[in-house]
Amino acid sequence: MKKLLLIALFAASSVGLYAKNDNKQNVLDLKHSITDNSIVYPESFETDTRKIQESWFVKNYTATDTRYETEPDAEVSDEEMVRRLAALPTVIEMPYNQVVRSYIDRYTKQGRAQVSALLGLSLYYMPIFEQALEEQGLPLELKYLPVIESGLNPNAISKHGAAGLWQFMLGTAKGLGMEVNSLVDERRDPYVASERAVSYLKDLYAAYGDWSLAIAAYNCGPGTVNKAIRRAGGDPKSHDFWSIYSYLPAETRGYVPMFIAANYVMNYYPKHNISPVLPVKPLVMDTIQVGERIHFNQISNVIDIPVEELRILNPQFRADVIPGTPDSPYTLILPSQQIHAYLMSENDIRNFEADKYGKRGVVEPGETVADNMVAVEDTQIWPEDMGEVTAQTPASGKNKDSKALVIHKVASGETLSSIADKYGVTIADIKRTNNLRRNAVRVGQQLRIASGSPQAVMENTVATVSGRNQPARVPKETTRSQRQTKTQKAQPAPAAPASHKLKSGETLSSLSKKYGVSIEEIKRANGMKSDNLRAGESIKIPQKGSGSVKSSSKKGGTKKAAASKQTSSKKKSSGKKRKR
Repeated sequence: MKKLLLIALFAASSVGLYAKNDNKQNVLDLKHSITDNSIVYPESFETDTRKIQESWFVKNYTATDTRYETEPDAEVSDEEMVRRLAALPTVIEMPYNQVVRSYIDRYTKQGRAQVSALLGLSLYYMPIFEQALEEQGLPLELKYLPVIESGLNPNAISKHGAAGLWQFMLGTAKGLGMEVNSLVDERRDPYVASERAVSYLKDLYAAYGDWSLAIAAYNCGPGTVNKAIRRAGGDPKSHDFWSIYSYLPAETRGYVPMFIAANYVMNYYPKHNISPVLPVKPLVMDTIQVGERIHFNQISNVIDIPVEELRILNPQFRADVIPGTPDSPYTLILPSQQIHAYLMSENDIRNFEADKYGKRGVVEPGETVADNMVAVEDTQIWPEDMGEVTAQTPASGKNKDSKALVIHKVASGETLSSIADKYGVTIADIKRTNNLRRNAVRVGQQLRIASGSPQAVMENTVATVSGRNQPARVPKETTRSQRQTKTQKAQPAPAAPASHKLKSGETLSSLSKKYGVSIEEIKRANGMKSDNLRAGESIKIPQKGSGSVKSSSKKGGTKKAAASKQTSSKKKSSGKKRKR
C-alpha cells in the first residue's frame, strides 16, 4: 500500500519517482509514465522559421507545396504513436510518454512550417551526418541531433556562445582540435564539426553505456549528468535518462524527448499533412584544396557562382576569406559541375582585383603603396643604402656596389634558381632574406631580393634620392599609371624571337609590352581574329615597327610616327563620315 501511495503522489506532482526498500533508494522506471507540466523548449524551437524558409538554400535548392498551411494536423491516438515509434528502425530506445507527446505536438501543430524548412535543409545535411556516423559505427538515428541543436543552421549561435550545426562551445571545440579564429570557425564546417561531434558522442557512450545518458551529457556536459546520477542514488549503472529526469536542468529534461520527437516527425511527416520537399537543383558537391588567400568575391565573379551559395556551402569562412597557404591549404566546397571551372580559372581567380583583396605585408606609417615603390610589371624596387646618387645608366659604371631591395612576384614556371640567376644573387641569399626553409615557391608569391645591381634590375635608369634607407619617390602629382608608363619606357624591349611559346597568364598586352610591338602587329603576323591565347602554343613575334607605322631611331622619328598616326586617324574619321 505504501508503494502504491508513493507512486500516486509523485505521478500527480510531476517527475522524480523513487521508493525506499531496505533503507536504499531504488530508482523506478518512469520512461512510459512520466509527466511534466513545466516543459522548457530548447532554443532551436524558438528559431525564426520564416528566416529559415527564406534562406538562400531552401529557396534555390528545394520546392515545397502549401499543404502544411491548408490542411490541418491529423489526430493520432497514443496507441498509434507508440506503434509508430516502436516501428522505427533504431538501436536507440524510443519510448513514448506525455513529455515526448508534447514535443511531437509542438512539431506537428505549431511548428509545421519549421518542419517543412527542416526537411528541405535535410536533403543536403543528412548525408553528411550519416557518413560521419557510419565511419564511427554509431547509430544513424543520431543524425537528428543537429535538428534539435541548431535547427540545421550552420551559423546558429546560442545565448551561451555555442555555435554551428552541432552547437559546440568554444572550449569544447578547441579541446576536440577544431580551429576557431577571426577568419575560420570549424564549428560551422558541416564536415569537420560532424566528425568531431560523432567522436565525442562515441566517447560519451563508452563512459555511460547508455545512449539516453550519452545524449543528455552531450547537451549539458558529463559533470551535470554525473551530479544528477549521484543525487538519484542507488547503483549508478542502473540509471538512464528517465530515472534522473527530475535532477537534470530544465532545458536538458526536454533534450531526449525532443530527440525522440525529431526522429518521429522526420519519418512520419506525411502522416501529419506536412508538405513533402523536392530538390530542384542537383545536390552533388565536390571539394578542392585552396593553398592561397582567396576572397569569395574573386571566385564568384570569375566562375559565376553566387556569393550566397559559397557561404551556404562553406560557412566556416567567417569573413568570406579563404586564408590558405601552400603549407596549410583549406578545403573549399563547390557544386561538382563547377569544380572543373575553378581548376581552369585559378590564375584568373587569383588575379581578379588582386590589389583590392590582397593582404599587404609591410606598410610605412603615413605612406601609401604608391609612395613606397616604383613598379616595373611584376617587380617592385626600393633602393636601399644607395647614398647620394642620381639617375644614371648602366654604362656610367657608377655605384656598382649599391644595393636595391627588389620585390619579385613569382611567375608561372619560375624557380628559386631561375630567379637567383635573373638578379645575380644566390639561392641561399633569397631564402635568407625571405626566411624560407624549402626551395619551393608558388605562382604569385612575392619574394624580397637584395640585388647587388639595381641598374641590372631596372635595365636602364633608376630614380634615387639622397640619404640612407630612403625609398625612391615619384612626384605626388604623377599617377601610378604614369609612373609605370615612364618606367616601362626606360626599359629597352628584348629582341623579338622568331616565335614565342606562351606561358600561363600571358596575354597579347603583356607580349606587346615585352617585345615593344603593337597588339595589332602580333595579331596580323599570326592571322588572329580574337585576343584569346592558349598556354603551350607558339606564336610569331614580328620585328618592332614591322606594321604600318614604323619607329625611327633618327631625331624626329617620334614626331613622324605621331604625324603618321594623326593622318591615319583623320582618314579613318573621314571614311566613317562618308559611310554615314
